[in-house]
Amino acid sequence: MTTIVAGVIAYLLGSISFAVLVSRAFGLPDPRSYGSKNPGATNVLRSGRRAAAAVTLLGDAAKGWLAVYVAQHLAEPAAANAAMAIAGVAVIVGHIYPVFFRFGGGKGVSTALGVLFGYSYWLAAGAAATWLIIAFFFRISSLAALVAALFAPFFSFLLWGLNELTVSAAVFSALLIARHKANIENLLAGREGRIGERNTG
Repeated sequence: MTTIVAGVIAYLLGSISFAVLVSRAFGLPDPRSYGSKNPGATNVLRSGRRAAAAVTLLGDAAKGWLAVYVAQHLAEPAAANAAMAIAGVAVIVGHIYPVFFRFGGGKGVSTALGVLFGYSYWLAAGAAATWLIIAFFFRISSLAALVAALFAPFFSFLLWGLNELTVSAAVFSALLIARHKANIENLLAGREGRIGERNTG
């Protein structure tokens, strides 16, 4: 029962769209109306307001971390990993399919980073470093996210072997990759936008 409660709380936390809320607070257009139409930090950056994008990134990552933190402290020690794993997947599902925003959400990259941080600082550092390296050399956020998503379960396996957290990392890695289907098509066609491009729509 505690695990179910943790999962529900995590889903509701995930359903809070910081990209939409922060854009409203900054007086910016709805991020679902321009650029990639994805309510996430990268698309908010296309508005030209770096501060808004930074707050969005921090908010989306924080809710991922908080979901795992709450699950860990609600569950009995023996069930902590299972509760954290379920909460980690649930908060990302909430971000992708938010009940508060008619199930139209983002791609879950920042939230996934927060979840990994909740699992382990080392795991989050490995995924973040992977993202930064790819982003630095290619300047394509989606490519960096895809590579980091692929490596996250591998890093988790190196830390713990095949346990609940590694399985959950593999599950939400698959979710992130599936959500990037259009980006993958654009990457293959050479049409994918680069980091920092302004909204021209």
